[in-house]
Formats: sequence, C-alpha cells, structure tokens
Amino acid sequence: MAPASRPPTATPLAASSSRIDSPSLKAALAMALIHYKRLPSTTAASVGTSSPPLIHWKRKAKERKREILRLREELKLLQDGVRGEAMEPPVASCRCHFFDGCSDLQPPPPTGGGEHWVDEVLRRRFLRLARWKEKRRRLDRSLPVTSLMEFNSEDEIQQLSLSTDFLVELSDGIFAKRESCSTFATFSHQAVNFILSLLKNILLSKREKELVEEIIDGLVTRLMKRMCTIPENAGTSDSGPVDCSDAQFNVQHLFRKLGNEEFIGQRIILAVSQKISNVSESLLLLDPFDDSFPDMHGNMFIMIQLIDFLISDYMKIWLCCEQFDKKIFEEWVRSILKARKDLEVVENINGLYVVYIERVVGRLAREVAPAAHQGKLDLDVFSKLLC
Repeated sequence: MAPASRPPTATPLAASSSRIDSPSLKAALAMALIHYKRLPSTTAASVGTSSPPLIHWKRKAKERKREILRLREELKLLQDGVRGEAMEPPVASCRCHFFDGCSDLQPPPPTGGGEHWVDEVLRRRFLRLARWKEKRRRLDRSLPVTSLMEFNSEDEIQQLSLSTDFLVELSDGIFAKRESCSTFATFSHQAVNFILSLLKNILLSKREKELVEEIIDGLVTRLMKRMCTIPENAGTSDSGPVDCSDAQFNVQHLFRKLGNEEFIGQRIILAVSQKISNVSESLLLLDPFDDSFPDMHGNMFIMIQLIDFLISDYMKIWLCCEQFDKKIFEEWVRSILKARKDLEVVENINGLYVVYIERVVGRLAREVAPAAHQGKLDLDVFSKLLC
C-alpha cells in the first residue's frame, strides 16, 4: 500500500518575496521615501559633510560665546571694584592726631627708634586701599583688562608712584567735600608715612634717582596747585561764600609732614619760593577789585608760612643728613632771596609780605650759621643771607 503524500510546504525565499509584494509594505516604503526627499539638508548634514552656511553660523556662535565670556570677566572686575569700594576698611573710631598742631610753629614730636608692628599692618592696609583706587581709576579710563594685572607688588618705584597718586586724589576729595575730615586725616597719615618709608629705602639703594625725582617733583607740583587754588567763581557761589581755607591748610600740613625727608623738603621750598615770585608779579598786574585778589593774598601768606615751618622744623635735621644735596640747597636759597626782592616791589600793596619774608630769611640764617662756620656750606651763600 502506497504511503499518503504530504502537502507541499513554502520555502523561505517564497515567503520573503510574498512579503515584498505586500501592498502595505510598498506603501510604507513609498511614504518613507517621500519623507526623506522632503528633508534633504537635515539628512545630509547628519550623514555627510557640513554645508558652508552651517560652518559660518558655527563660527559666529563661537565668537559670540567668547564675547560673552569677555563681558562676564569685565562685569566681574567692575563688581569687584564696587565691592572693593563698599568693603574699604572702615576708618578707625579712634581719633587720628596727624593734623594736630596744624598751622602751629612747633617742632615735631620725637619719634621712637623701632617700628611697631601696627605700622606694618597700616602699611599693608594702605597699599591694599591704594590698589583698589588704582583699579577703579583704570576701569574708568576703559583700559584693556590685561593692564589691571600689570601691578608688581615688589616694585618700590611703582608703589611710590601709586601712593603719590593716591595722596593727590585724597586732596581732591577734601576740596570737593567727597572725603570726611576723619577719613582724610587717617588715610593721608598712612599715605605720608608710606611715601616717606618707601623713599628712604629707594634712596638708600641709590637706584632710579631720576625717576624718583620726577615722581616727587610731580607730587609737589600737583599739591602746590591745590594748596594755591583759586575757586572758579572766587568769592561767592550759588550756595553762598566759597571757603577753601581749611582744605588749603590741610594740604600745607601734608607738605610739612612730607618735608621730614630732606629729598622732598628741599624741593618743596624751591617750588614754593618760585611760586611766590610768580604770584608777586601777578599782583602787580591784577586789578585790586578783582574777585581773585583776596585769594591770591591768602595764598601768599600760606606759602611764606610753609617755608617758615619747614626751615624751623627740619633745617638742622637736613644738615646732618649724609645725602644732603648742597646744590639744590643753594638753588632754593637764591630763589628765596629773589622772592624777597620781588616782594619788596609789591610792598605798597601789602607791607606784611616783606615783614614775613624777612622773618623767614633771618630764621634761615640762624639755622645754617653753625654749618657754614664748620665748612659744610658755602660761605658766599651764607653771606647773602646776612645782606
């Protein structure tokens, strides 16, 4: 008996061909192709190389990101400056005696031999504040950000220049009433001590003398301009009378304290005596009814008084210095004698000028007489003081 035949089974190839021929699969493939053709740029960008417009916008995005980072750095620096202004070390509640004896003809109190640890703390505190001020000033000038990092804390010449700028800025503040009297007294005290200490170290090292002279001459010139200031609307203002006398005497006292160093003191006397000659010439040509006439009179007395203070306080100390500059000494002595002659010309305007300058010359002759007899000074210069 023959076996029963099995029904034929479909092969794998036949099954796959039947799926391809399926109408639903064909429709799906057609829809995918249509969708692919509608998005050619996106697909090409994800698969192949980037198109030129895309490279351009990527570059623009990177540039914008760098610009945002730079602006963030500038904003951070500005915020640091604002915080630095707000975080300035508060003025000590104790009273500063720096301006005690202002306008009094008294010798300065003797100083101790050693340096107290408080002095070093005040030096660091002052230098930190001066750096804050300099950072704000440079930011106001819109200098590149890299210039803010150029300060070298070890360069004493740069510290000297920075501290002189700080002292002049303090003087501007007291004239503009931006600084309170206690703040001005405290910070100017620290600034003067810092300048004198730095200058002493620099002079002992005998380096960059010409640059130091330029810095000190600039300091003297700028403070002189402020001490002898004349208000633009001399005499009156919208709020009433203009009074700069207190601020002028404060600057005079700064000169008096800075004169403790012979290198500064002799240059102060030279600049002041030359200024006296210039003002005396201006008084001859000025209308007596001009509003600035009383201010020029006041400036004249302040200048003569400053020379008297410096000679009385420090002349004997200067003569004992090993670095005493005889050349500049002879120069300012001749300048004082010339100022005396110029003031004799305007004696009819105010006879007190001659009285005061004669007092200064007489005091100077008494102070330098011992040194002249010991051969430390030129006798010809001393003889002119006695004429």
